[in-house]
Amino acid sequence: MPQRMSWKKLAALLVAVVLVVLAAHWWTGRGKPAPGKPATAKAVPVKTALAQRGNLDLSLQAIGSVEAYSTVTVQSRVSGQLQSLAFTPGGRVKAGQAIAQIDPSLLQAQLDQARGNLARDQAQLANAEQVLRRYTPMLAKGYVSQTEYDSYKANVGVYAATVKADQAAVEMARTQLGYARIVAPVDSIAGAPLVYPGAQASANSTNLVVLNQVRPIHITFSVPETALAGVKEAFAHGKVTVEVGIPGVKGPPLEAALDFINNAVDASTGTIQLKAAYPNADDRLTPGQFVQVRLPTTRLVDVVTVPVEALQNSPNGSFVFVVGADGSVQQRMVTAGPGSGGRLVIEKGLEGGEQVVTDGQMLLTNGTHVRVVNG
Repeated sequence: MPQRMSWKKLAALLVAVVLVVLAAHWWTGRGKPAPGKPATAKAVPVKTALAQRGNLDLSLQAIGSVEAYSTVTVQSRVSGQLQSLAFTPGGRVKAGQAIAQIDPSLLQAQLDQARGNLARDQAQLANAEQVLRRYTPMLAKGYVSQTEYDSYKANVGVYAATVKADQAAVEMARTQLGYARIVAPVDSIAGAPLVYPGAQASANSTNLVVLNQVRPIHITFSVPETALAGVKEAFAHGKVTVEVGIPGVKGPPLEAALDFINNAVDASTGTIQLKAAYPNADDRLTPGQFVQVRLPTTRLVDVVTVPVEALQNSPNGSFVFVVGADGSVQQRMVTAGPGSGGRLVIEKGLEGGEQVVTDGQMLLTNGTHVRVVNG
């Protein structure tokens, strides 16, 4: 009886092993394609862009600094005590606006004195002319000598010259009095006062305030001397627009106009200084500020360009992945040229309108099927 039970156990064990083998064989064969039916590879997701044919403006990137269009250090043109200041430090002043006043009392007295001298000498001239007219007919009759007549005539000339000198003195005194009222030469922003009312100002020596003209305002930057020819060529053909970006500020760049090319290259750096003017009506720029500058230099006409992300490098050279009509990609060797604004010129190897991969290249080889997921 025990022997028959062991044979039964052995038979049951064999049946169980066969079932396990059959189940394993069925499970491993589930995902296999049917005979004569090839497996389909999973498409790789990529981003793409079109190779475009058109014009491309090459440009230079530089760091620039903002400076006042003009800076004026205001001084008094006459000596005297500073009577008052008529501007707000840091505020705007208009051209012709009074910004300071020198005590005019001494200058007014000098003008009055000059006017008095003029009146006196004009009276003496009138008297000398009357005497000369009286003695002119007497000379012909012999009642006066020629010597006396010549003396009277000379007196007229002396007093006439004195009157002219007095007139000049009056004009000078009037001008000096006008200088006591100091006005702003340009629309500008006033700095802090350098002297205060009560101080003694010396003519053409004492600084009163510094004015910065900021409408328009200048952006100063330097470019390599190798780019000078292209800059001059563009400048000679008309207005050259310079794009100005403010670090940390979002939005489109500001547009300034190139208006100055320095007359010499800095031999120590191999660069040349340029300046661009920006209207600054919105007060976006402040002297001393650093900005990013983009300067167009040359226009390439009818060239093929792709985004810079499309270009890949290998030991054999540069290449791009081109997406075919069947959804597969082919590695295409290309010759790359200059670039600007995120696009790169392809001098050889691509035609306009072809679709190139810009993201996902690491998973691609020749013939790989892709799925475009732009956006």
